[in-house]
Amino acid sequence: MAWRIELSGAAEKALKRLDPHAKQRILRFLRDRLLPAEDPRRLGKPLTGTRLGNLWRYRIGDYRLVADLQDGTLTVLVVRIGHRREVYRQSP
Repeated sequence: MAWRIELSGAAEKALKRLDPHAKQRILRFLRDRLLPAEDPRRLGKPLTGTRLGNLWRYRIGDYRLVADLQDGTLTVLVVRIGHRREVYRQSP
């Protein structure tokens, strides 16, 4: 079974604000690597901590995707997209 990829509202907004080269690189990663993957966990790393225990990160150059892998519906929900120095900071 194939996994689906969904973007949260915040992730879509962040993606629109990126420069065209970074945006294209992230979309290519989602389409060519993550979508056809049998197990998306093999491409990423789990985040640690009590709040972040269920989230995974994917590295695309200097940018990171933070995603929630939902096994019941086979969905990769991208919750945050951002530069590596900013993506892990707590939102106000």
